[in-house]
Amino acid sequence: MSQSIQKVCVIGAGTMGAGIAAQVANAGVPVLLLDIVPKDGTNRNAVAEGAVAKMLKTEPAPFMSKAAAKLVETGNIEDDLDKVAGCDWVIEAVIERLDIKQSLYARLEAVKRDGTAVSSNTSTIPLAQLVEGRSDAFKRDFLITHFFNPPRYMRLLEIVTGPDTDVGVAAKVEQFADVAMGKTVVHASDTPGFIANRIGTYWIQLGLNAAFDLGLTVEQADAIAGKPMGVPKTGIFGLVDLVGIDLMPHLQASLTSTLPKDDPYQAIARTHPLIEKMIRDGYTGRKGKGGFYRLNKEQGRRKETIDLASGEYRETIRASAPSGPAGKGNLRALVEAKGQTGAYAWAVLGGTLAYAAALVPSAAADVVAIDDAMKLGYNWKAGPFEMIDTLGAAWLAARLEAEGQPVPEILKIAGDRTFYRVEDGKRQFLGLDGEYHDIVRPHGVLRLADIKLASKPLLRNASAALWDIGEGVVALEFTGKMNALDGEVMKLIVEAIPLVAAKYKALVVYNDADNFSVGANLGLALFALNIAAYSEIEKLVAGGQMAYKGLKYAPFPVVGAPAGMAVGGGCEILLHCDAIQAHAELYTGLVECGVGLIPGWGGNGELLDRWQKNKFLPKGPMPAVAKVFETVSTASVSRSAAQAKEMLFLRADDAITMNRDRLLYDAREKALALVDGYTAPEPPTFRLPGESGRVGLGMAAEGFHKQGKATDYDMVVSDALANVLSGGEADLVETVSEQELLKLERETFMRLVREPRSIARVEHMLETGKPLRN
Repeated sequence: MSQSIQKVCVIGAGTMGAGIAAQVANAGVPVLLLDIVPKDGTNRNAVAEGAVAKMLKTEPAPFMSKAAAKLVETGNIEDDLDKVAGCDWVIEAVIERLDIKQSLYARLEAVKRDGTAVSSNTSTIPLAQLVEGRSDAFKRDFLITHFFNPPRYMRLLEIVTGPDTDVGVAAKVEQFADVAMGKTVVHASDTPGFIANRIGTYWIQLGLNAAFDLGLTVEQADAIAGKPMGVPKTGIFGLVDLVGIDLMPHLQASLTSTLPKDDPYQAIARTHPLIEKMIRDGYTGRKGKGGFYRLNKEQGRRKETIDLASGEYRETIRASAPSGPAGKGNLRALVEAKGQTGAYAWAVLGGTLAYAAALVPSAAADVVAIDDAMKLGYNWKAGPFEMIDTLGAAWLAARLEAEGQPVPEILKIAGDRTFYRVEDGKRQFLGLDGEYHDIVRPHGVLRLADIKLASKPLLRNASAALWDIGEGVVALEFTGKMNALDGEVMKLIVEAIPLVAAKYKALVVYNDADNFSVGANLGLALFALNIAAYSEIEKLVAGGQMAYKGLKYAPFPVVGAPAGMAVGGGCEILLHCDAIQAHAELYTGLVECGVGLIPGWGGNGELLDRWQKNKFLPKGPMPAVAKVFETVSTASVSRSAAQAKEMLFLRADDAITMNRDRLLYDAREKALALVDGYTAPEPPTFRLPGESGRVGLGMAAEGFHKQGKATDYDMVVSDALANVLSGGEADLVETVSEQELLKLERETFMRLVREPRSIARVEHMLETGKPLRN
């Protein structure tokens, strides 16, 4: 294989190119970002520099940390193209014009090294056309790498290779994109639109056409073709607003000009006069004056929707989701529903699934590639063939045939079988040969879902489970709604510790869900509060403290492996782990003050201990206390694992995994590395400022109160937090033990939980998902 990738060049500093460069930098790899020299001004690097500056202000943020932005070197293609000689991968992300791309490739060939990969981010131009006129050596180094926007957050990368592409060069790019950039690579054929956009554009066009034809409102269409189909709640019209209405004619023109004349897309490609008028008038979606939905600023930001019949905006009317099973994920019930609901659902879903089925093997080699592309590129909960399994392949084929529509060959091959099955604990897919084949994971990918197919839990209750994940390591999994934590989780932790100590080497805290844990089960807590069951709440707090400390001082290493949200109690269990292997997209913090409480499961002491040991902080009792007070009282949450390190929710030597599919494997390896010679940590002691510290923190909080940034009740909660962090009645000449701080934390928590205003905050969070500013 060719040399590994140590430096990358991205040419084209538009939204996509700049975002790709940012993700390379997020991986800790230097990147050269080049663009044209602007016609006006004296700064020849203004375009690339402006792109980086813009990204530093963009939300959601392309960079995972400010440090990552420093890895981006900017320049221009007139003065700096020779720097490509020092790069191992060049990504072209310029305008979708063949002549411009080919001209750039000619210049690149003169300066790049042999073996340096060159790839295009094109989504429309065939690879064969891109490399016309280039040398055999250039063709060997060339491929297409189609990223999805925004590159940091969208995991899909479609890779297309040509007949001349060197296998080693392609493998080098794939390995880097997978491990360093966190992408799930799907191999696509060199066909127009590749996989995801080809199916996605067809799906959108069907949705637009059917809504106009059936006389549905925008709201009705999105209520049917959103959550009930297992796709994002934006539905189709909301999605078009998001990506840009003006993009649709360009996609349509590209596909109609490049797809075969007998492709089904040619028959549905239509222009709608209303959409053409919206584009002319500047109503291009969220980036313009509005789209199918808009906020009318003249009417107090009233949410409005365009009427597809009249073309006039009116107040948005919330459409109800289909009733019964049709609205709860039963696809057969949805497409068979009476009236407009069923007609629209079948027009969109039936047509899309039939089209996707017809693309194997022309666009993708197998059904797995199709499904992965749609789940990762369009955030569908299930891929087309997984949906077909839900409907029944034979049922779908029969309905298509009854309506005089072509039945794709792969549906005929499937017959009354499913496209996926589990055999001997392994997930398999149906191939074009009519046989089932194992789904083979890349080396370094370990999924708990796969383990569950072939084993039973070591322990299980209503809220948690313990699994043997191999190599003498077990995984503690939260299983409640949103992985909320309750007494059952704590009970299982207590049961797990002696079992692991006796029979295993280490424990990993992990689950496959999008979010590690949203913290304590507030619904259960509110129920207890409403019946004044304070003793039960105190049992939960004490039990959580005992369980977490049990993990901390267990005679084996404990590694936390979080991804997504890990807040409140979810953050606290991580603070008690010996080490963390975090997914790069980690949003963690102690957020209890937002619901009128304080961390109650030992999080205050653990974070305080880290800051007291931080060598960059001034010495003395107050700096660490003030830092933790600032972080916890404001319910600060990291926006990445890199930022979590800056906030000390992660330690400096905790590790970050970029690819979500590799997280469990990496965590297991990290746990095994700690086994030899492992000893549990010693309990910390604290030298805290006592009442004087509490007063000082109160003065700082009062400044925010006077500015209107803190409410009256924020002051009550922050004072309670300040009392804990300052050690209550502690004296500077004495030390506070971990157990004493836990007792103070527990007592303070129980005082706050009785407060009506805290209860109101909990209720409001459960009802709205937002904090109450009372």
